[in-house]
Formats: sequence, C-alpha cells, structure tokens
Amino acid sequence: MTTWFTAADADLEDFRSVCEQKTELSDYPHAIDVADHVLIYPGRLPEGLEIQSELVRALMDGPGVVVFRGAFDAAVVDRATAVFEDLIAVQKAAGVTGGDHFAKPGANDRVWGALDKFALRDPAAFAAYYDNDTLALICRAWLGAAYQMTSQVNVVNPGGVAQVAHRDYHLGFMSRAQAQRYPAHVHALSPVLTLQGAVAHVDMPVETGPTLYLPYSQRYRAGYIAYHQPEFTAYFDRHRVQLPLAKGDAAFFNPALFHGAGANRSAGVRRMANLLQVSSAFGRAMETVDRAAMLRVLYPVLRHYRGSVDNVIAASAEGYAFPTNLDTHQPVGGLAPKTQADLVREAVAGGWDQARFERALQQTCK
Repeated sequence: MTTWFTAADADLEDFRSVCEQKTELSDYPHAIDVADHVLIYPGRLPEGLEIQSELVRALMDGPGVVVFRGAFDAAVVDRATAVFEDLIAVQKAAGVTGGDHFAKPGANDRVWGALDKFALRDPAAFAAYYDNDTLALICRAWLGAAYQMTSQVNVVNPGGVAQVAHRDYHLGFMSRAQAQRYPAHVHALSPVLTLQGAVAHVDMPVETGPTLYLPYSQRYRAGYIAYHQPEFTAYFDRHRVQLPLAKGDAAFFNPALFHGAGANRSAGVRRMANLLQVSSAFGRAMETVDRAAMLRVLYPVLRHYRGSVDNVIAASAEGYAFPTNLDTHQPVGGLAPKTQADLVREAVAGGWDQARFERALQQTCK
C-alpha cells in the first residue's frame, strides 16, 4: 500500500476507472432525481441517522456532490443578498479590490469573512438565514457535532472566466510539492475535515457558469497530486458536468471532488453565491471569525427567537472547547471546559440579560 504519493502515482487510466460510474437513484431512497450523475434532494428532509448515513455515502463513495432544491426560502435569501450587496458597496467605496484563490484580483466581487460581517450588519437576517434545518443536517452528517461555519460571498460578473479544475482545502490549497510532504493517510483524512457548500442567491442557468463537477473524482486516492497535472485537467474538461441552480438551491460536495467555477457567459447576470466552508471541530478553519462580536449582537435576537436557536448557535458560536487556556478555563465536572455554544444555550434558557451574558462571554475569551 502506498504510504507517500509522488507524481508517478497519478495514473490517468486508474482515474478514469474511478470516475466513469453511474449513479443509480434506487441506491439513495431519499433523493428525488439524478441529473448528470449528481443526486438531487428536496429542500426539506427528515431528521435521523438514516438520512445522514445516506448523505455520507453520497459524498464519500457516491458522486461526491448533492443538490438540495429550494433549501433556502427565497425571501430569506433576498434579505441576505441585500446585506451582501451593501458590504460589497462599502468595499468598493473604500477602494478595496478583493483577491481570489483562482481568479485575477478584481475580476469578481468577493466578501471574505462574510459570516461575522453579516451578523454584525444585520443579526436578525443572519439568524433567519442560518436557522436552516437542511444546512444543519448535512453539516452534522459529514462533520459531526461542534462544526465551525465560515462564509465567503462570491459574485462572478459577466465575462468571468472558468476556474481550472482543483480540489479544495486543506491539501487542495497546496502545491503538488507541498502536498507530497504529507503521507497518504493524511490525504485520506483531509476531505473529512471540511464540507464545501454553495447557496444560490440568484437563478443560475448554465450560461451564468454554475460550478463544474467531476462526479466520483473524490474517490481517487492520489487526487491531490493528480489535479495539478495537465492530462487530468484535460480529462476534467471533457467529462465534467454542470447543473443549473435556482435561487435558494444549495449544493454541497466533498472537498476532494474535482471542481471549478464555470465561465459567466451571460449578458448581464451577476452570479452571486454564498460559499460555505464548514470545518470539523478537529480541523483548522481557513478564516478567523470574531465569534464573540457576533454573539454580542445576536444574543438580543436569540433571547426572543421563535425558530431553532440551536441552528443559529451552531452557525455562530464556538462549539468545541479546545484549544484553550486550562489555567483560566479548567475542566470542571468533565474532561473539557464549557464551550462558547454551551454558554449561549445556558444564557438563553436562563433568560439572562445582555449585561450578564456579555460578562460571562468576556470570561470565555480570556
């Protein structure tokens, strides 16, 4: 068994045998359709380990990508879109030109660190948006408890070019030489540390360039080495699929799936998506998030919130106790100290006022 990958391990025929599979709808009883080998699910699904297990199979061993039709209410999306447009306008007024992982700076409109920026600008709209059972369901299925939400808004303007096929964070954001410094078992670990998602904020017909996917490519063990090689890029270009999305649809995929944004060939559609990168409690998120600042402005909303407080807490508060300062946050009554999420739940349940909550929150930041 290979313990360290090199360029010689990237074999196109092996890759072809992995990717050229057919998705059978009968294998996924909760799915409602298959489009170009991609599984389509309704926007609302039942809770439970059965559906979570099905989603894990779809992302791990199946096509590697699932789409939920109408996962987000259109009015909720529009409210969030207005916030994102305001943030983009503020950046432009300040002369900020956003860099991009895979495009020239300024070609697209980006809002990095959009999670806390959204919460601080409109906490009620944030709560309504992230109180989403489908989002919580797939995050728990792939990552388990205490996942860490981050968000990057991307607007691909008309004329925006397609991305080169790639894999995503962690090892997907490394050069081939860097990736080769990690043993093969870490290559297998990297995909389960992150869930990639995208929420459509406008209708995205194919001409606007929704994401290109190569179903089943996440199963190729040497993929973090292979995607850098031109013959694999050429194979992707010949066999990739592209699904149109409607406003409120959400796509989620295994970060090891070969994928890339498509070219926006439309005459006037600014293709806006909220790109969700959700991290395992046991991994490092890409972006820093000021969760304490978010919680200060969200707490007045949560005190009287009629939806799922737990969904909003999961998207905003730190749900894992480590790393921490064990001198000041000692484990009492268990193996780990109280988490930020525990504190918010306790405060809401106990009806704490804002001042008491902020004092306790300040203690968790020391």
